Amino acid sequence: MKLRTKLWLSLVLGAAMSMVLFGFMTVWMGKVANKGYALFELNPLAQSVVETIEDQPNFGIDTIKRTLDLAHEENPSIRWEWLNDQGQSLYDTAGLSPNYTFHDLAQLMQNMPTNYLTEADVHILTPAALNGRSYYLLMSIPSSAMKQGEVYFLIRTLKSLLTLVLPLLLSFSVPFLLALWLFSSFNQRIRKLNTALNQLDVQSDSPNVDLTDTSKDELGQLAQHYNSMAHRIRSQFTDIQQFETRRKLLLSNLSHDLRTPLTTMLGYAEMIRTGNYKDQTELQARAKIILQRSRYMDKLLDQLLDISRSDADDLTLRPANHNLSELVRKLAVEYIMALDGDEVELDVDMPEEDIHLLIDASLMERALRNLLDNAIRYGKDGRYLGIQLTADDPFVNLIVKDRGRGIPVEHQARVFERFYRADSGRKGEGLGIGLAIVKDIVQAHQGDVEMSSTPNVETAFRIKLPRETAV
Repeated sequence: MKLRTKLWLSLVLGAAMSMVLFGFMTVWMGKVANKGYALFELNPLAQSVVETIEDQPNFGIDTIKRTLDLAHEENPSIRWEWLNDQGQSLYDTAGLSPNYTFHDLAQLMQNMPTNYLTEADVHILTPAALNGRSYYLLMSIPSSAMKQGEVYFLIRTLKSLLTLVLPLLLSFSVPFLLALWLFSSFNQRIRKLNTALNQLDVQSDSPNVDLTDTSKDELGQLAQHYNSMAHRIRSQFTDIQQFETRRKLLLSNLSHDLRTPLTTMLGYAEMIRTGNYKDQTELQARAKIILQRSRYMDKLLDQLLDISRSDADDLTLRPANHNLSELVRKLAVEYIMALDGDEVELDVDMPEEDIHLLIDASLMERALRNLLDNAIRYGKDGRYLGIQLTADDPFVNLIVKDRGRGIPVEHQARVFERFYRADSGRKGEGLGIGLAIVKDIVQAHQGDVEMSSTPNVETAFRIKLPRETAV
C-alpha cells in the first residue's frame, strides 16, 4: 500500500472515529455529569399521571391523593398539585394546598421557557377532564433538580437543516484540507528522499544526489543526514579502494620476499643432496643458512596469513557432468591407504546405481577432503570413519561421520564461521577455515551443509545438493 493511500485512509478513519467518539463521549458524560430532569421529559411525565387518574373507575379525592403520592415517591423532588377549574388546590403533595387565580397561573407560565434558563423553578400545567369538569395538574420542579445543560434543534423544514449542515461541513473541511496539504507535503519530501536513495551508487563516477530541504523538522534533519551520509560513504569507499590497492601491493611484495629465500634454500639443498661441499664446516654453514631462511619464510607466511584471513575465497564454478559415486570411491580408496595401521574402521555406504550431477569436481573433492581430514584429525579416537552417499527426489546427500569427541553444543552454531575455533571439542592445529570453505563450495552449488554432533556417539556433516542440477 502506498504512503499516500495510507495517509488518506488514516485521515478518513480519523475523522470518522473522532465524530463517533465525540457523540459517544457527549452522551456518556451527559448521563454521568449532567443529571436531573430534561425539559422535554416533564410534559410526558405529567401527562402519564393525568392519564392514570383519568383511567381510575372511581374518581375521587382518594384516587387523586393515592396517584399523586405514588408519583411523588417516584419523583421526590417534584411538587404535585391537583387543581379544579376555579384554581382551588384539591391536593398538594407539599401539604400547602394554596388557591390560584387565573392571573397567578398566568404569572407562573408566562416566563417559560425563560425561567428554565435562570435559577427559577420550572412549572408545568397539564389539563384534565373528568366527569364533564375541567381539572389541572400543576408540577413544580426546583432548578436544582433540572439538567444543567440541554441542546435542542427544532426543524420545521429540510431547508433549515442546511443552516446546521453547512457550518458543520465547513468546520470539518478546514482541518481536513489543512491535514491533506500537510500530508501531501510530507509525501513529496519522502519521495524525493526515496529517489535519492535509489540513485545512490558509491561505485559510480557520477556525483551524489544532494537533497535541498530547508525545513527544520524531522524530515529536514533526515535529508541533511542523508547528504552527510552519502558524502561519507563515498569518501569511505574511496579509502577502502585505496586500502585494497595497498593490500594487494603488500601481498605481491610478500610473495616476492618468499621467492628470494626459497631460491637460496633450493640451491643449498641441492648442493647438500649431491655432496658438493668441501667439508663438514661448509655443510653446517649451508644448513644453518637453510634454517635461517626457513624461519624467515615462516614469519612471512604468518604475516601473509594474518593479512588474508579476512578475505573470502572467490569461488568460480566450472560445472560439468561428473560421476559423484566415482569421486567418492576414489577418495575412499585413498583414505583406506592413509588409515592403514591406524585401527580406524572405514565404512563406505553407496547406492549400486551411479549418481551423476552437474558439479565442479575439483571443488567438491576439496570440500569432501576437508570433511574427511577433520573427521580423522578430531574424531580418530572413535576408531570410525563413515562415508555415505544417498539420493532421493529433491536432494543428493553426502555424509561424513565419526565417533570421536564431537563438538560441544555451545559451539555447534558457529563451526562454519571463517576462522572460528572452539576452545574445546574439535580444537586442533587448523586455522578455522576448513569448514567455512566447505560451506562456500556447497552454497556455490546451490546446496546446503548441515551438522549434528553427539560427543563420543556420532558427529555427522551432511552435504545436500539439489537433484535439479543432475544431468
